[in-house]
Amino acid sequence: MKSMLIAAVMAAVPAQAAGPATAKTAADAVVTVYTSAQGASRQMASSRTAPLAAGHPLVEAENSIFVEPQRRFQEFLGIGGAITDATAETFARLDDRRQAEFLRAYYDAGQGIGYTLARTTIHSSDFSSGSYTYIGEGDGDLESFSIEHDRKYRIPLIKRAIAAAGGTLPMMASPWSAPAFMKDSGDMLHGGKLKPQYAAAWAKYYTKFIDAYAAEGIPIWSISVQNEPMARQTWESMLFTAEEERDFLKNHLGPTIRASAHPDTKIIVWDHNRDMMVHRANVIFGDPDAAKYAWGMGFHWYETWAGFDPMFENVRRVHESYPDKVLLLTEATIEKFDWAQVQRWSNGERYGTSIINDLNNGASAWIDWNMLLDETGGPNHVGNYCFSPIHADTRSGELVYTPSYWYIGHFSRFLRPGAHRVSAASSRSNLLATSFVNKDGTLATVVMNPTGKEIAYNYYVGTASTRVTIPAHAIQTLVN
Repeated sequence: MKSMLIAAVMAAVPAQAAGPATAKTAADAVVTVYTSAQGASRQMASSRTAPLAAGHPLVEAENSIFVEPQRRFQEFLGIGGAITDATAETFARLDDRRQAEFLRAYYDAGQGIGYTLARTTIHSSDFSSGSYTYIGEGDGDLESFSIEHDRKYRIPLIKRAIAAAGGTLPMMASPWSAPAFMKDSGDMLHGGKLKPQYAAAWAKYYTKFIDAYAAEGIPIWSISVQNEPMARQTWESMLFTAEEERDFLKNHLGPTIRASAHPDTKIIVWDHNRDMMVHRANVIFGDPDAAKYAWGMGFHWYETWAGFDPMFENVRRVHESYPDKVLLLTEATIEKFDWAQVQRWSNGERYGTSIINDLNNGASAWIDWNMLLDETGGPNHVGNYCFSPIHADTRSGELVYTPSYWYIGHFSRFLRPGAHRVSAASSRSNLLATSFVNKDGTLATVVMNPTGKEIAYNYYVGTASTRVTIPAHAIQTLVN
């Protein structure tokens, strides 16, 4: 798919207004439906239904989506993507027109999909052109600390992203590894553990990063303790058992953040897959001295590497056990990049399935991985090439929008920060659904059809309903 002006394929979305979230559910309300479907010539195409009306007699054989706006659940914080070194380096290779298009595509809620959150790395990850840190080798006192490396590509893009998002873009930051000399392996790659004698210095390293970025006009909203603390990867990685992460948090990182110039920086634990999140929550949140520093728990979607299904129910189990802790997906991507598969529709469906299930199980936010990669699925200094919602074909200078972009957009564009999830249920397993009331009172319901057949369904809001048809392999957002 060639690069395009997003305005040509999306209708404008009204700005969100402050005020009480009272759903607009009058029986005469007209529902606007935005649809993206496999093979469609236009994605997020809008149409309107017959007005919601009372009195439709329910038939058991019909498909129905039931929304009850009076039943409220967690507050929604937003959806976003990661500004990695790879994204920033690829962005820098675009011409001015394509750069403006990219920023509009992601951050404009009328002409794009309205991202409201972001994530970045504390020094390098695999999605960098090479490994690096912010200090000289062996500098345990951090006297040489400098983010000069980031000023070439990453910081300029983050500043433009903040401006494109309207001046506010909450930023999460995560480390992939401590510097090599601080680890028992002497290597930033291939796992290894933090040496106990460097725990205080490593905790201070986070605050130095937060201070340095704040000085650039980039406030850090939250940090995670460690990206994927159980994964020994071929790239930057470092291991913490649940007990080790708990103790590092309560004895070093938590107190250091609280005593810093930015004591309100939120701390996110785990930042790994759904499979083991219940155990990690029990160990960390079950310890009052650690839990007082932990704002929430991040999770990823890669537990399917073992050949089993996604563990969405573990999100619910943590939410039920620790309702005071915020849950958010902090990384997701389609792995094993293949340019010939860049328009594979099932990639988008994986996003839709995950976002609906994660939100319905108690997640308050959802942050994708790389926002932009090149035609190789990189750059990546260890060859771990992946898909992203938008790719830049640097050979032609074009931007390529993938199905993942459209599927994410059906949530990020219409569910706005401050919304609350409301009760939504499907009468049949062939449709998935979630629903939110925004602060301006608009009700946004996302319905997904992963089957190969068109489905007609009743859309119920309270006791009023209308009829909607969703194409095969499609996703819709219904707004009223």
